[in-house]
Amino acid sequence: MSLIERKPGDRQTIALETTDTTHLAASKKRLSAAQRKWLEQTGFEAAPGSIALLPDANGKLQRVLAGVDAGDALNAIAHLPKTLPEGSYHLADEGVLADPAQAALGWALGAYEFTRYRKARRAPATLAVKAAELKTLAPLVDATAQVRDLVNTPTEDMGPKQLAEAVNQLGKAYKAKVREWVGDELLKANFPTIHAVGRASHRAPRLIELTWGKSGDPLLSVVGKGVCFDTGGLDLKAADGMRWMKKDMGGAAHAIALARLIMDAKLPLRLQLLIPAVENAVSGNALRPGEVVITRAGLSVEIDNTDAEGRLVLCDALTYAGEQQPDLIVDFATLTGAARVALGPDLPALFANRDELAEQALAAGQAVQDPLWRLPLWRPYRKMLDSYLADFANSGASRHAGAITAALYLERFVADTTPWLHLDTYAWNDGDRPGRPRGGEAMGLRALFVLLQKRYVRA
Repeated sequence: MSLIERKPGDRQTIALETTDTTHLAASKKRLSAAQRKWLEQTGFEAAPGSIALLPDANGKLQRVLAGVDAGDALNAIAHLPKTLPEGSYHLADEGVLADPAQAALGWALGAYEFTRYRKARRAPATLAVKAAELKTLAPLVDATAQVRDLVNTPTEDMGPKQLAEAVNQLGKAYKAKVREWVGDELLKANFPTIHAVGRASHRAPRLIELTWGKSGDPLLSVVGKGVCFDTGGLDLKAADGMRWMKKDMGGAAHAIALARLIMDAKLPLRLQLLIPAVENAVSGNALRPGEVVITRAGLSVEIDNTDAEGRLVLCDALTYAGEQQPDLIVDFATLTGAARVALGPDLPALFANRDELAEQALAAGQAVQDPLWRLPLWRPYRKMLDSYLADFANSGASRHAGAITAALYLERFVADTTPWLHLDTYAWNDGDRPGRPRGGEAMGLRALFVLLQKRYVRA
């Protein structure tokens, strides 16, 4: 953890002052003559991302000036944990960032490194924050790190069983109940599409359910797509499309992390977490294009493409969630490449069957710099999934509106009377940026947590 508690009267940590070109003159006035001369000689102009290390008269690091974009608190100092010399720092009160807590969160996100298979390159610098801030931020940091760790782990060490172990660990930590349906148990319990997608793998498919909370509270169902590796099935992906498919369980990672935040915060709700966990593999009994599967909801689905498997594992889980008559259903899924084509890697596509709910989710994302972008459930596009022999198909011939048609497929398994949010998220950073290292990423997690806090915590 790169955030530590700052004790009252602490003089051991080094002051870190954020500044910009507009406020640099004022920052200089707080320095000694020697330090001002050092700034002049080094050419420090407070450009975003720049830093100046300022020694005292004995040559010991006394203060740091960091050039920032004052309007981007989350990313302003995210590069510093791995840039500054090892040690402990605190944000000086004179800094230009209006939201120091958001800046501290960015610091912690920037300190992350995946260390399962190799040692950290260096220990990150630590940032001392007030006890209240640390209490608020630590769960968010830990939940984000869990998403990143789960997604970064290769499939050999993160198959359906390992996802189940992560949920079981969560259950033990928060005294929640966990149960699973594994392999052919899925057929006996009427989860046919989850079984159909995962049956070709040597790793048994499963549905994992965690329940928590008091009986009188409103029920929230959180569903996460747990495709631990996606070959595409018999509609096999090309090599470049398959390369990073260990991340196709990113929706499950988000759902697990959101459940963790909910239970840690003791939100006044009943939680149902559902993770359909499979590996979409190829073998003699693999799901074939053209087959018809009767889903848990009793709707028949023609398999147009075995690479549209995420919506298949989700539809049985969504049906089961709806049977419990929840107050709200939220699902996370790395569902479509079309969402990435439309919105790029940073913006999860948000779908909702309630306008007010969508607006609340968008506002929450804006408030915590965890943006979402709404796409429509444009129902005339349902005809793109028409089938000549089943109720509908899992995909169609047209490549138009792929994210929308996938969401429309899922919507058929959610009752009109149940509020529903669907996040089609990338869960991945293609390259290194401050606060957003290459690899697995939490996208929409903080936004949805804030939404739930506002929905279920009454002032």
